[in-house]
Amino acid sequence: MNPEHPCTAAEGHLKLRRLGIDTHQELVVYMRADCAVCRSEGFTAQSRVQIAAGGRTVLATLNVVHGDWLSHGDAGLSESAWRLLGAQEGQHASFSHPRPVDSLSAVRGKVFGHALSDESMTEIVRDIVAGRYADVDLAAFITACADDHLSSAETISLTRAMVAVGRRLSWPRTLVVDKHCVGGLPGNRTTPVVVAIAAANGLCMPKTSSRAITSPAGTADAMETLAPVDLSLEQMRAVVEKEGGCIVWGGSVDLSPADEILIRVERALDIDSEGQLVASVLSKKVAAGSTHVVLDIPVGPTAKVRSEQAAAKLTALFQEVARATGLAVRAELTDGTQPVGRGIGPALEARDVLAVLRQEANAPKDLRDRSLRLAGAVLEIAAVSRDGEGLAAATRTLESGEAWRKFAAICQAQGGMREPALAPHRQPLIARRKGLLSAADNRRLARIAKLAGAPRAPSAGVQLHVRVGDTVDIGQPLLTVHAESTGELAYAMDYVGRNNVFTIVEERV
Repeated sequence: MNPEHPCTAAEGHLKLRRLGIDTHQELVVYMRADCAVCRSEGFTAQSRVQIAAGGRTVLATLNVVHGDWLSHGDAGLSESAWRLLGAQEGQHASFSHPRPVDSLSAVRGKVFGHALSDESMTEIVRDIVAGRYADVDLAAFITACADDHLSSAETISLTRAMVAVGRRLSWPRTLVVDKHCVGGLPGNRTTPVVVAIAAANGLCMPKTSSRAITSPAGTADAMETLAPVDLSLEQMRAVVEKEGGCIVWGGSVDLSPADEILIRVERALDIDSEGQLVASVLSKKVAAGSTHVVLDIPVGPTAKVRSEQAAAKLTALFQEVARATGLAVRAELTDGTQPVGRGIGPALEARDVLAVLRQEANAPKDLRDRSLRLAGAVLEIAAVSRDGEGLAAATRTLESGEAWRKFAAICQAQGGMREPALAPHRQPLIARRKGLLSAADNRRLARIAKLAGAPRAPSAGVQLHVRVGDTVDIGQPLLTVHAESTGELAYAMDYVGRNNVFTIVEERV
């Protein structure tokens, strides 16, 4: 054996090394360009490589290393590849070209306008979950299905396929409620309040929530600043059995696993298309064992849903897919003209939630009112309250303190409650003119929060001091940017200085 090349082409094996490189869910393998396996197999950068070790097999994307950073006889793995393969340091693994992924031909057909059959959709989703799709393949699938390119039949197929490849929960109750917002509205963190009110009224509400896709915070991100959300399926069951509800990250319990993979690439592409949105939401509801779901659909010029017509179309698609998958769905069209609450970002939104549940004097009224409306809808769809009486029942539950006690108990059952942190670096945006604040740009406000570090930095984001309809004076703070580092604060404030976030007009006498 050549001492400079301890791995020969005939053997086709390399020793595995854990490099500690976080590539999120993308599986990556690192090899020297001049190692025997690369030379014998003809592997080049971005090749898809099948890795087998210890009875397990994964597919990974090759990153080629030049120089002495990696030895000839070693192959490095990203953290995601290491975990999925169940690898051990120094373990020998074999490397080969994978079989062609047949379902990609259906994706190519979709790119050129051909419809996806039930069988094709199932094969695509199965291959995605098995890790057979590289990021470029995932991007092609997501892009091909974007806009109006998924029919209702294809959306139903996608929803069923996403449920089929993951776990599906069942509960001892015949009626299990849920609530979901389609997104696009910063600060709209109603779910914790709704879950607390529903559970306090004896309903079963095992809420599985997503992390942010294109927003500064998802429900799971905000809830994580208050209590653990990465619960196992067994831990989730224990919380629900004890308290009647929970708020956990859906990815941790392996419900609709294809959704988490697609979300990662959707986030990078900044794409959240209608058909995939419906499939994402309803597949997780079906997988979580829900039977009755209330949907919050904010409508506004800078929200995700821009008009009443678009909202009606989306609602109709939700209803059609829900019927096909055995769900009862009720849609609530809500105001999407401006953010809800004062905070935008995980910890700031969580602080608003606590203020509402604790009934603090300065609790944001809009968040309180919207949460009560949605909670009332949940009570009505579950027949706990008669039609038209749910709001009053939800209000009584909040004002009696029952909702706060139930929420605190849920947090304790999930691993213990904590107070959300405040960011160490803050800077206000000051009004330069006097007048009526007539409009707020949801997308730009969300962008500021993301530039400040949210959701990766939990305490980063934007705190609002004014609302549409307020009269502002010169020198008055309009918002404050929160960041965990001075660099991110400067980055966000540079954007603030170059973009109009609020529209201020002269007041008429």
